[in-house]
Amino acid sequence: MKIVTYNIQFGKGKDDRFDLNRIVDEVSGADIIAMQEVERFCERSGNIDQAAEIAGLLGEYHWVYGAGIDINADVETDGVITHRRQQFGNMLLSKTPIIYSRNHLLAKYGSLGPISIQRSALECVLSLKHPLRVYSVHLTHLASETRLPQIDQLLDIHHNAVMEGPPLMGDMSDGYWPDPGLGVDAPRDAIFLGDFNFTPDSDEYDRMTGPESPYGGRMSNPDGFVDAWAAAGHDELEGSSAEVKGQPARLDYCFISTRLRNTIKSVRIDNDALGSDHQPVWIELDL
Repeated sequence: MKIVTYNIQFGKGKDDRFDLNRIVDEVSGADIIAMQEVERFCERSGNIDQAAEIAGLLGEYHWVYGAGIDINADVETDGVITHRRQQFGNMLLSKTPIIYSRNHLLAKYGSLGPISIQRSALECVLSLKHPLRVYSVHLTHLASETRLPQIDQLLDIHHNAVMEGPPLMGDMSDGYWPDPGLGVDAPRDAIFLGDFNFTPDSDEYDRMTGPESPYGGRMSNPDGFVDAWAAAGHDELEGSSAEVKGQPARLDYCFISTRLRNTIKSVRIDNDALGSDHQPVWIELDL
C-alpha cells in the first residue's frame, strides 16, 4: 500500500505558478493521499473549489474535505447573491471507501502579531482488511508553545477514539434514525499524516514519539506512535521536506501506531516535486 502526504500550499509552486494538475501528477499512484492547505473559493487561487477540482482530476478516489477556516464568501452579481464559503483545510483521498470521517478543530492561540490560523485534523476510517484510522493533519506554525497543546489533543483524540466509537452507533431498531450499516467499531490503530511544523529535535517530536533514552532509542509507548521515517532506517535528523527561514527542515511526517511499525517497507521524500513549498512524503506499508 502506497501512501503520500503533501502540503500543497493551495497549488502554488516553487515558480509561484498555481497548477493543480501538477499537484495531481506528483501524487499519482498512491492508494491513500493526505493533503494540507487545500482551499475553496479563495481569491488568491482563482476562487475555485480546489477539493472538488483535485477529486475530479484524480477521478477514481473516494474523498473527504475538512475545513479549519470557514468564513463567508458570498458574491453579488447583478443583484443576485451566490452563497459560498471560503475554506482552508485538509483533504484525504482513498482508493478504498471511507467508511466515516470526523473533522477535529485543534487548540488555537489568539495572536495580535503573527497570523494565527485555525488548524485541524481530518479523521477517516478506511475500508481495509486491517481496520485503520487515517488522519490528515496540519499544526500551527506559530511556536512550540502553541503546538504542544495541539499534539496533546491529537493524542487524546487517538486514545479516546475506540471508547467514543463511530459518529453514529447504538440500537437503531426503532427506526428513528436509519441504520447506515457502518458495521465497524472505531479501529485501535491509526496513522497521522501531514505538516506538523516541527523538526525532529523538538519537544513536539518527543511528545509524539516518546523521549529519547540515554540507554538507547526512544521510549515509544505500546499504544503510541513511531516516526515511519526513522522506523524505515533513516536518521531522525536527516531529510528535508520544507524550509524554515531559508534552512532545510523535516516538517512533514507519517506517525504510525507502534503496533504497525513492522509493516513499514519504505519511506522517501520526493525532492523533485515542484508543485508547492513542501515536498511530498511517500510511505509504503505491507498491511
